[in-house]
Amino acid sequence: MSTDEIWDRLKTVADPEIPNLSIVDLGMVDRVEIDQGHVKVDLMPTFVGCPALHWIEQKVEEALAPYPTTVKFVYRTPWTTERLTARGRERLLEWGVAPPHHQPGPVTCPLCGSQKTHLNSAFGPSLCRAIYYCDECQQPFEAMKAI
Repeated sequence: MSTDEIWDRLKTVADPEIPNLSIVDLGMVDRVEIDQGHVKVDLMPTFVGCPALHWIEQKVEEALAPYPTTVKFVYRTPWTTERLTARGRERLLEWGVAPPHHQPGPVTCPLCGSQKTHLNSAFGPSLCRAIYYCDECQQPFEAMKAI
């Protein structure tokens, strides 16, 4: 068992809200350690009180089976959307969700690529997403909020 193998297996653990994103894509994996055959994984929750933490822990343990595994949620550094990997940003676009926008200016529509968009609702289907509208393709879309 190698650290690379562990990371590859963690890439198969999907986010429960956006299933084409892995916990690695999201930047949730803070640390992986192998100690005498025992795997230790530190995860950063995307927000405190996330109701899916137990589910994510189970999926990590399943992905790393048969290795004995300890999953710990760490709060020493808060998770931010800047931890999203380049692959994670691409996967969001594939899912039809605009990646977090950290610069001032318009949010690019993930459906047609236009920047002729406007915020429709700051409240989307989850705490981390908002609803935008594209004036070019005339479609609503979700955008991940920059946190």
